[in-house]
Amino acid sequence: MCIKPSHIANLIKNCKGFDRVLEKVKIISLENGRCLAELKVSEEHTNPLGGLHGGLSATLVDCVSTYALMSHKQNGVPNVSVDIHMTYLKAAKIGDEIEIHANTIRTGKNLAFLEVAIKNKSTGDVLVKGSHTKFLLK
Repeated sequence: MCIKPSHIANLIKNCKGFDRVLEKVKIISLENGRCLAELKVSEEHTNPLGGLHGGLSATLVDCVSTYALMSHKQNGVPNVSVDIHMTYLKAAKIGDEIEIHANTIRTGKNLAFLEVAIKNKSTGDVLVKGSHTKFLLK
């Protein structure tokens, strides 16, 4: 089953829960266990110092890597997070455009391993690195 970026956009748009914070995220590509998304950082995305909020960065790692997993051959398997690790390298400021690159590294019988890099779109600088482990419910 092939999942399309428009499907993810509809999931976000129609969400009544926490994932509504992703309403300005644009899914650029989604295939073969990879997802590329973009976001223009606005004031609502920042911490008190004016940088991209760490909690939003963690949410981007969580959700965009989940979308990548949905496009993998295991896409029909419901899953839950068991571990997320974040490394914050550099801040994004209001007006910056960021790219979220998520990649499914491996899926096994019970676990899936994913990696994410959040980059400044204009400079290519890596701002945040994340790893995400998901338990595959069967």
